[in-house]
Parts: sequence; C-alpha cells; structure tokens
Amino acid sequence: MPLLQYVYVLVLCLLSTAALAASPAGVVAVSHPAAAAAGARMLAEGGNAIDAAAAVQFALNVVEPQSSGIGGGGFMMVYLAKTGETVIVDSRERAPAQASADMFAPDGLPIPFALASTSGLAVGVPGTLRGVDLALRRWGTKKLSSTLAPAIELAEHGFRVNRFLAEDIRLDSGRTQLQPETAAIFRPGGVPLAEGDWLVQTDLAKTFKQIAAKGPDAFYQGALARAIVQAQQRARSELGAAGRGRMSLADLAHYQPALRAPLIGHYRGWTLAGMPPPSSGGLTVMQMLGMLEPYPLGDSAQGYGFGSPQTLHLMIEAMRLAFADRAVWIGDDDTVPVPRLGLLHREYLATRAALIQPGQRMNTALAGDPTPWDKTAIPEKPARLPAESPHTTHFSIIDRWGNVVSYTSTIEATWGSGITVPGYGFLLNNELTDFNFLPVTDSAADGANDVAPGKRPRSSMAPMMLFKDGRFVAAYGSPGGATIINSVLNVTLNLIDHGMTMQQAIAAPRLSVTHAAGKVSCEGGQDFMRPGLGIAAQDTLRQLGHVGLGDAGTQGCLGSIGSVQAVTIEPASGAAHGAADPRREGTVIRVGP
Repeated sequence: MPLLQYVYVLVLCLLSTAALAASPAGVVAVSHPAAAAAGARMLAEGGNAIDAAAAVQFALNVVEPQSSGIGGGGFMMVYLAKTGETVIVDSRERAPAQASADMFAPDGLPIPFALASTSGLAVGVPGTLRGVDLALRRWGTKKLSSTLAPAIELAEHGFRVNRFLAEDIRLDSGRTQLQPETAAIFRPGGVPLAEGDWLVQTDLAKTFKQIAAKGPDAFYQGALARAIVQAQQRARSELGAAGRGRMSLADLAHYQPALRAPLIGHYRGWTLAGMPPPSSGGLTVMQMLGMLEPYPLGDSAQGYGFGSPQTLHLMIEAMRLAFADRAVWIGDDDTVPVPRLGLLHREYLATRAALIQPGQRMNTALAGDPTPWDKTAIPEKPARLPAESPHTTHFSIIDRWGNVVSYTSTIEATWGSGITVPGYGFLLNNELTDFNFLPVTDSAADGANDVAPGKRPRSSMAPMMLFKDGRFVAAYGSPGGATIINSVLNVTLNLIDHGMTMQQAIAAPRLSVTHAAGKVSCEGGQDFMRPGLGIAAQDTLRQLGHVGLGDAGTQGCLGSIGSVQAVTIEPASGAAHGAADPRREGTVIRVGP
C-alpha cells in the first residue's frame, strides 16, 4: 500500500496526538504521523521492529529534516524477544582523521559558537545509514531498499508542512538562509515555508533511490561521498580557512558503526537498560536515580509525591551533582577510559547523595572522584562546553513477536550545520560542536571529551528500556539536547515512584537542570500538562535559593522540554501499548488485530 494511503488510514483509525493504543500485535510511537505510517507499513507487510525502525528513520529525514537524517547519527537500542538480548547500534558521528583538540580554539580562544556550528569544521563523519544497514542485516527481515520506499514516496510526492517544521524554518537563527541549497528547499524565492505548504524534495528522493539501488556504499564512496567532502569544506567568511571541514574521502570510506552492550542499572526493584558512552545519557540518568533512591519520592504522606517542593528540590540537586560529574568524567571510552563502575557504585553515589540537604540548596555542585571505586580514569579539569541543541528525534516500536526498538537520532542543532549537500538534498550535522571547545588536556589528564581523530563526541541521547523480573516492560526516550537526560529521568520517576501510566508519565510537566550552577527550567503552561507544578511549590524552591524561576508569586514553569515516544507491554496480559508526546505531533499506530 502506498504511504499516502497509509496516512489516510491514519486519519480514519489511528490514535490522535498524545493518544494511547493497545494491541497484541505491533505498535509504533513516532513524533510525526507520516513517519509513523512508514513504520506501520513495514509491520503490516510482515516486517519486524527493526524493519519498521529503518523506515521511520528514513521518513523522518523527509518530514523532520531539521532534526535527523542520513547526514547525522544516533543510537538504536534493540531488544530481541527470542533470546532476551538487548544490544545497541552506535552510529554516532566521528571526528575526521585530521581533527585536533584545538580545532575550535586555534589561538587559545574558542571560535564563536554561531560561526563554528554553521561551518564545515563542525561536521562529523555521518553514521546513520551504516547503522541502519547493520541493524537490518543483523536482525531485520527486509532489504534496505524496501525500508527506503516510504521515504522515497514522501520526498518525491511531497507532504504538508506542519506547524513544528514551519516554526523551525521561521525561527532558524539564519541556518536555512546561509547556504543556497538549503534556502532553495525551505525558503523558495526567499519566502519561508509556512504551515500547510506542500514540500517536495526531488534531490532527496534521487539520493534515496541511489542508496536503494546500490546500498550504503553509494553514500560512503563515489560521487556522493565526494559531494559530502566538498560541501563540508564550506566555511563562514568570518572564519576563512580555519572554518573549513577536515573530513576526507577516507574518513567516509572507513566509517563503521559499533555494537555495544547496554548499561544496566537498578531502581526500586526495576532494571534499566541505558546507553553507555560515548553517550552520557545512561550513566547520568542512573546516577541521579541512585542518589534519589533513598528518598520516598512517591509518598505524599511524608511530604513527597509528584510536584511537591521536597521532591522537586531533591531532583534539582541530584541533577546538579550528576551533571557536574558528567562534565568531567564522560566521553568516548573507546578513546579515553570512563569510570563507569565508579560513577554507579553504591558507595560513591552515597557520598554524592550525602551532599544533598533536603531543606537547603547547595551553594556549589562540584564533580566528585569515582576513581577509588573504579581505577580506570584520571581526573581532568571541568570542560568548557557550548549549549546543546534541543532538536533531535526519538521513536519507539514493538512488533508482534515482542522485538523492540528504542531509537534516538540527530543532526545535532536544529538544521545541523545548515549545509545541504548540493544535488543530494540532505543536511549535514554539526555534531563536532558536542566536543569541548577549549581542550582540557594537559600533562596530567586526557580530556574525556576533547576532540581527537576518529573520536565520537559526547552525547546526551538516552534511549531507555525498563524491565521487571527479567521481562520487558517499556521503551522510551526523548530529544532535547542535555535535557534529554532529565526528560528520561522525569518519565522514569513518574512510572516507578508516582504510579502513572506511560501516557500520564509523558504528559506530566517536566523539570530540568543541565548545569552544576543549577538554573531550573520547568513546564506547566499547557492544558495537557497535569498535575501541574504549582506556584506555591515554585515559591518554596525560590526560598531555598533555586534560580531560573523568575519572581515570587509568578508562573516560572513555561516552555516545553523534550518529546517522549514510548511503547510498553502489560506484564499481566502481554498487551502492547504506545504512548506519544503532545509536545510535538506525537502519533501512535497499532498494526494487527
């Protein structure tokens, strides 16, 4: 069935935005309805969750080009029902062989982020296509060409621009205007596409057809590879040659994804499978859970419960401590040892939790030293990091056999580098800006997140799976830069401590702190965000000294954090469900009886 017919079926029988679906068969939960339809098409044609994930990823390149695509990378977590194995395909971008620790600070001063991030210097070697292909060859049932078919149709025939894409074009900080190829697609004739406009991407359709016919080598070698290398040699005029990308044809030809075992953690009798380095997502979430576990967060009789000042205060302080550790210790441990065992050791976490005072804000949250519990790393100086972009995408899928995919992918900033590969229609990432801009390497330490040849930059992506008594229960994740970590934490606490359903856990307002300094962001401005984070609770946090909430007596919880898409299985009945986030155009489709 053609994809556009699937979208029509979606209108008739699909659950609407932020809806919940139950099914003994397959379920997809995706941030865009057309991409959800692509995944459902694979399931309806007999494919499994891995096939559906491939189709969703390619379709998202068409309908959410500002967030992810073949010019970027990501992490795909796969649960295989037959064996009970959980494995991760790491297709994170790599620094090219000619990269150096001082490339973003050639004179000892960091290049302005706005310039560096929109120059070829920021482009990492893309991994998405190799990663998807590896997953299909290992566990899929369909050919790469079949999973590309829905995306080809969407790119060739077009789709209507939704309000999220229209807003990202309008509020692009110039990224869709800097390069003529990008402007031609999203600002034809100098006019930004608006909600309801029809977007056709002929060049992207041709690219997907080439890949369908010749496989991933069509991307990593030959004419397309040469076009990628030439495109990333573009630099902002203000930077001159210093802003040119360093990727070579050899970098593309040699790129390979990695298969990784998940990071395993435990919380109140539940088991979590999370993303290990080079992502900081799994370690940081599990650190925060370890610090919070001694407290009865779900017990309102003791002054806790969802949205209580005590609960919120503890969450903020745990976030501050975990992010302080993250800035020092976590990077690509294929290159620099990361003290995973130490960071999650119960005794180390007890020392960190002891710094939290229930009735008082910490003046300063500093990194600890986990090395006594894990002798695999050398302390380093705190990193100087730019802000991470809130744009990425996450989706979750379960098939009728019980296989599950939890997949987060990105091109880093909204619109990535802003560079569209001429004649091929896809954007290149600016992922290398996730490295330290100022290297922290000195005679005593190798910077865990300094730029180095072939190294993967630290990520915040945190695809997560939840198990109970050895049985799969839920898969979820979020976009949102560094706030990804806190969105996943919020949902996990909502499920385990506050007894919410997955849909309730997703819709509830979130709280986030992504720096040791502790500036608080929180939600509450939309009707679906219930129960709310009340002004009285916010005033208590203000009295404790927490910053970022504005003046006393005002609503300081505004804006939006993340976009969680999830699938679950009821342990008792085995029924599969999906839950989607109304913060974007979250969509759930079930396939089967």
